[in-house]
Amino acid sequence: MEYHYKTGCLDLAQTLESGQCFRWRRCEDGSYVGISGRYTLNVRQAPDGVIMEADSDEAIRYWLSYFDSETDYEAVIRQFEADETLRLASSENRGIRILRQEPFETLISFIISQNNNIPRITGIIGRLCESFGEKISGEYGGMWSFPDAETLASLTADDLAPLRAGFRVRYILDAANKVASGQVRLPEIYGMSYDEGKAYLKTIVGVGDKVADCVLLFAYHKTEAFPSDVWIKRVVAEYYSDGLPECMGDYKGIAQQYLFEYFRKRTPVE
Repeated sequence: MEYHYKTGCLDLAQTLESGQCFRWRRCEDGSYVGISGRYTLNVRQAPDGVIMEADSDEAIRYWLSYFDSETDYEAVIRQFEADETLRLASSENRGIRILRQEPFETLISFIISQNNNIPRITGIIGRLCESFGEKISGEYGGMWSFPDAETLASLTADDLAPLRAGFRVRYILDAANKVASGQVRLPEIYGMSYDEGKAYLKTIVGVGDKVADCVLLFAYHKTEAFPSDVWIKRVVAEYYSDGLPECMGDYKGIAQQYLFEYFRKRTPVE
């Protein structure tokens, strides 16, 4: 079935190629095919939003939540206009959304992302899903679900060696074992404060401030999270050395995405 989601603040390329997700494939016609959980989607840009093609009303509801249809991005952007740097960044990148992704997949994906680049991250995650996920057949070809914690917890470092994930294998297994055993209960983080959720995630081996912030932002929509990498550290040092502007409010994570993309495009590759 087809659903036309009308919005002026969703650009598929800006959102799906922004580094917050790794399981979307751009097709020759410019549309994107992706999977989350057991739901698959083909989505294409339209002049006034996006056209979603999925197999049920339930799937459409899932994807509307995934693309954060609940947040008024126009209002957030107006709020950011009080700061000149953020005004420019948000105006140029107004099509970026903060995706609401599945927590365990997001956790493992950002553990894999450490000291890594997007092509390698995508490759490792692809091999992980093809090796240990379930094949989901659909109109757009076979795709694989992300393996659950119980499946990964049953594996050894030798089982994961073909992924070529290096030192991250130990972290993947620790996360899977803690989630599968109930030592870490990911659904409970929805009800935690940002600080509580961050401390809780950091009980997993290999999860530091940045990975925890990415998981809190891209899975739990805790938009107070402000993941800081080399790009953002440069921006903060140059423009916000006295502190982040008050107009960010509780939307620091959205601001971070706008600033990251704005300055990344303008910084020469060293």
